[in-house]
Amino acid sequence: MEYIPTPWREEYIRKICKMSDCIFCQALKLKNDRKAFILFRGSHNFIVLNRYPYTPAHLMIAPYKHLASFEQAEKESTDEMVDLLKLSLKILRKKYRPHGFNTGMNLGRSAGAGVADHYHLHVILRWTGDSNFMPIVGKTKTMIEDLETTYNRLYPLFQKVKPGS
Repeated sequence: MEYIPTPWREEYIRKICKMSDCIFCQALKLKNDRKAFILFRGSHNFIVLNRYPYTPAHLMIAPYKHLASFEQAEKESTDEMVDLLKLSLKILRKKYRPHGFNTGMNLGRSAGAGVADHYHLHVILRWTGDSNFMPIVGKTKTMIEDLETTYNRLYPLFQKVKPGS
């Protein structure tokens, strides 16, 4: 098996391991969607930019309720999460024109969850050839835009949608 190093994730992992508060709950407590990079608020879930993205416009969909177990979540919440995934794919496909997506959850620390106590769904845009030599040889991750730019591009599109629709 070949292992591919991802050194840009070290800062995030070290920070998460030291944190006592949940990043999703912290984002909600800010009461400032721009500062927290919250793009959309539904009835049960919200969509937020990942501060340490794998690719530009890497989103996470998380419930308001702090809960580790997806299977214990209420049906209304998980149904809405899937609806928000569909909305996110539609908006991201239109705005960024990716060749594909990775979507999914890492449930539990051993499964790779950086935040194991608050389940969430990742939406990662992918392009053919989006992995290059920079992270491996140069120990540097390149991004085509910063989080502010991504937020400014996506926020108006998400705001055109009415919660619950």
